[in-house]
Amino acid sequence: MKIWINTITGEGPHDLRNINNLNHYIGMKEIHPESIPELRLMPIIVGVLAAAGALSAVLGRRWMLYGWFGLLAVSAIAGLVDFWLWEYDYGHNLNPEAAIKIPGMSYQPPLFGSKMLLNFKAVSLPAFGGWLAIMSGLLAATAVLLEIRRARQAEPAAEEGVASA
Repeated sequence: MKIWINTITGEGPHDLRNINNLNHYIGMKEIHPESIPELRLMPIIVGVLAAAGALSAVLGRRWMLYGWFGLLAVSAIAGLVDFWLWEYDYGHNLNPEAAIKIPGMSYQPPLFGSKMLLNFKAVSLPAFGGWLAIMSGLLAATAVLLEIRRARQAEPAAEEGVASA
C-alpha cells in the first residue's frame, strides 16, 4: 500500500482492493481514500507550509524563520499523532462478527519499521515524499540553529560597540 499526499493506492491496480478483502476476514474496516479527510487537507497544509517557508526565506526575518519552523514542527507532530491514532483504530476496532477471531490479537501496523501481524510482515517506511519532508525538517532545524548561533555571536560585538562609545 502506498500513501500519497492526497490518496492511497497499492503497488498494482488491485492491491488496495486485495488488502481490503484480506483484512475483511479479521474484521478490519475497508480503506476508502475518499473518506479520509486528511487526504483532502494535506495538499493545502503542505502548500501553506511551503509558501510560509519561502516567504520567511525571501524576507529574511528571524522571527518568521522561528515561527515557520515551529509551525512545521507542530504540523509534523500532529500529522504523526493523527496517523498513529488512525492506525490504532484500524488495527484495534475490529468487527466482532469477523470470520477469523484471535483473542487478544490486534493488527495495528507500525508507524515506522516492521512488525509481524500473524503470518504477514507489515513494513512502514517513508517513500520519496516522506524523505523530502524529513529533509525539509532537518534543513529547517539547521537554519534555525545557524541563525541562533549567528545572533549570539553578534550580541557581544554589539555590546562592545556600546561600551566603547
